[in-house]
This record gives sequence, C-alpha cells and structure tokens, in this order.
Amino acid sequence: VPGEDPYRSRDPRRCRRCAVVGNSGNLRGSGYGPEIDGHDFVMRMNQAPTVGFEGDVGGRTTHHFMYPESAKNLPANVSFVLVPFKTLDLLWIASALSTGQIRFTYAPVKPFLRVDKEKVQIYNPAFFKYIHDRWTEHHGRYPSTGMLVLFFALHVCDEVNVFGFGADSRGNWHHYWENNRYAGEFRKTGVHDADFEAHIIDMLAKTSKIEVYRGN
Repeated sequence: VPGEDPYRSRDPRRCRRCAVVGNSGNLRGSGYGPEIDGHDFVMRMNQAPTVGFEGDVGGRTTHHFMYPESAKNLPANVSFVLVPFKTLDLLWIASALSTGQIRFTYAPVKPFLRVDKEKVQIYNPAFFKYIHDRWTEHHGRYPSTGMLVLFFALHVCDEVNVFGFGADSRGNWHHYWENNRYAGEFRKTGVHDADFEAHIIDMLAKTSKIEVYRGN
C-alpha cells in the first residue's frame, strides 16, 4: 500500500478526468480508443486485452482491477488493484508477490504475479459492502467488478466517462475480444444482476454524474 494518498490531487484547480472501460462487445468498431487514452486515469478490469484493439478501446491503462481468478501480469507503470471477493484473495496476493504457495482457490490461479509492487492496491472491503448495501441493494450475490470500478472512479475523479458497459446495439452480451456475439453469459449466472446495474448506470447518467458512451 503506498505511503501517500495516490488520489490526492496535486493541483486542486485541475479537473481529473477518468475513463472506466468495461469489456462489452459494444466497443467493437466504436473508434473510442483516442478518446479513452486522453483521460488522466484509464481504468480497466479483468482480462481486458488492448493489443490489436487500440482503435476501439485505447492502449493506455493506469489502473487494472482484478481478482485472483482473472489476474494477469501488468507493465510497471500500471496500478494493480485487487478486488477481494473472499478472504482467500488477500492471502493469495501476499503469496503471489512472494512465495507462490497459493495455486488454487475455486479455480487455478497464477502462483506468481509480475506487477509493480509499489503500485499494488487493495479495494477496501468496507467500500465493497457499502456499494452492495446502498447501491446494488443486494441484487445478485455481489456487485460486478465493473460496478465496483465505477464507484471507485466516482470517489476519486472529477469527471467520469464510461465505456464498454451493457449490451451491444443488437442486445447481445459478449466481450469485445470475442468473435461470437452470443458468447456472453454475464446475465445468466445469477452472481450479478446486470439489469439492475444497468438501471443504476442509467440513473447516474441522467443525473449527470457520469457520461456513458454506448458504442455499437
């Protein structure tokens, strides 16, 4: 955990613009890449590949939010933000940065993680609970990673622009790197309530708390 507050503005007169980039297939063909890369913070989550998709999703990342089962190695200039859905996740991050003892949770996980140790952060479980209680209102087993990242951004940014959330223009739920438009299983798992989360995003957009880029 950094010794100083990494989110304290160095210049209070400056507006901190943040892009929250989801993984929806509606980013394909959007051309949003340059717009996304122009933000101060670019926040991505889980797999979120950028190579080969730069024109639509951008190439910059400042913060990458992951849980153990979705974790991947990151460049030294990117902050790794662990989203702990269970106590074992906290043990895993300590292991992944040292001994590599933990190799399995409910699924195989990376025993070692190559990230900048000075940029490792942990999503506060109390803030996680606040979102589950006050915003998603216990719809679904817990909030999606995307919802957690969105509220993180709302608390550290002056302007929040949202990309790659929701279905594409045909109503399909899939990831932008998947060629099969019907591959998305997000709404069928019961773990997250995609419809209720979409309602929250619409409400935030209508009250000008965020701007949503709908894509294709």
